[in-house]
Amino acid sequence: MTYFCAKHAAIDANRIALIDERGATNWQVLNENTNRLLHQLRADGIQTGDTIAVFAGNCREYFEILLAATHGGLMCVPVNWHFTADELAYVIKDSGAKVLFVEDRFVDIARSARDEHGMDQLTRIVQVRGSPCELTYYAHWRALGSASEAENQCLGGPMFYTSGTTGRPKGVRSSSSRPGGPLATMEMMGAGLSGMLSIPTDGTTLLCGPVYHSAQWAFSFLPLIAGSTVVMRHKYDAEETLKLIDIHRITNVHLVPTQFHRLLRAPEKPRQAFKGDSLRVVWHGAAPCPHEVKRQMIDWWGPVVQEYYGSTEGSIVSTATAQDWLQRPGTVGKPSPLVEITIRGDDGLILETGQHGQIYVKNRMGGDFEYHNAPEKTKSVHLEPGVFTFGDIGYFDAEGYLYLSDRKIDMIISGGVNIYPAEIEGVLSMHPAVQDAAIFGIPNEEFGEEVKGAVTLIPGASPGAELAEELIQWVRSRLAGYKAPKSIDFEAQMPRHETGKLYKRLLRDRYWQNSERKI
Repeated sequence: MTYFCAKHAAIDANRIALIDERGATNWQVLNENTNRLLHQLRADGIQTGDTIAVFAGNCREYFEILLAATHGGLMCVPVNWHFTADELAYVIKDSGAKVLFVEDRFVDIARSARDEHGMDQLTRIVQVRGSPCELTYYAHWRALGSASEAENQCLGGPMFYTSGTTGRPKGVRSSSSRPGGPLATMEMMGAGLSGMLSIPTDGTTLLCGPVYHSAQWAFSFLPLIAGSTVVMRHKYDAEETLKLIDIHRITNVHLVPTQFHRLLRAPEKPRQAFKGDSLRVVWHGAAPCPHEVKRQMIDWWGPVVQEYYGSTEGSIVSTATAQDWLQRPGTVGKPSPLVEITIRGDDGLILETGQHGQIYVKNRMGGDFEYHNAPEKTKSVHLEPGVFTFGDIGYFDAEGYLYLSDRKIDMIISGGVNIYPAEIEGVLSMHPAVQDAAIFGIPNEEFGEEVKGAVTLIPGASPGAELAEELIQWVRSRLAGYKAPKSIDFEAQMPRHETGKLYKRLLRDRYWQNSERKI
């Protein structure tokens, strides 16, 4: 059995596999570096079933570490590089990681995590890039290993920690990458994703979001092992992204709605210079996209803009082409052939077409997941073994297309009526003065909750009572009256994660602080 990169090196050793801000790595060098790293990990006593962690931005070394873990039967935890020392220490201790790889720009945080919060189970902290310090230096340490193919290779994989909107984040362990299995499993995943999502195996992938997110990993690492070149950047810049697509002849990229916003607001000159004729498919997900923003992206980039619905826990479960969405605005498409999706009421029974309920997923191949060290949390999202929910509310139309209403935790109950914020946000965000919108429930003595709106405005728009009333009437003229917000707040900036996920609790909590209940 051989490394994935060895297969590609055997075909064309000098073909480029990875490109970042500092240089490029061909398949032959990638194969040698990955072998050396795996040999060194084993020399340090890291064996099948053990866990390592990476605290770094997007870089070529990150993919060497991911490849070594995948072929060494290791769990690899990509840690959010925005984390504080306390958050880093929590993830390291909770995951049981034995080796931590940390990029030079984050070394001080790692030191604080080690010295102030304790990460005693670590056998080694390895500094990636920068000038060598008292930590083990990655390039020197890796070079001690042999470039020959390692023996007894077996499957490893990532364990992503959820963003943790309530309490500490939890690691998600997928049955598809359980340590010790055959490497062919990951190879099938790479080929399957490329085939299902029209990602060319001989193309070039652009990674312009943090690889510590499961979607960014799936849309870069899996194409890599299938044969794609991966071009990456540590931070996203809309103008640079347009240039990279044309310079490197990018064929596929994953974006989130926030990145769409920034592309549409890029300076006119680079927008006009952009060709984009190499693009085969542009996938977006992770957060709802305002209808007008998506229409503008399709108008600009064409039908290559497609959408998926999924999560860290359940991967991709439905997809919608540009044509699907244009004909049925708001849909997230039809279920993947690999899953069965049902809409269920609070009693667990399947609901009829058009009825809103909790979305449950069953992988037809038997795939499942669990939350690491959290059996009760795992149980809470499973209806039965293999049948689970992401916590979203949705419905099917008569043609079998799936629509999302909202997350269950965000549902507003006003006067006994269920109100789903996503629908209202979609309408509110279409107002020409609105750049971003959020809807949530706040206390109301008579009705329990009332609908509250919060918006950020486009540059040049002026907040005030007159505009607030205009926005309320805008919604009221497009949806049932009870769905219209009773009042509007104007925010300078929405509290969003870099994936685009909106932390509504930061807007909502200010209204519930003195209440006897919390929704």
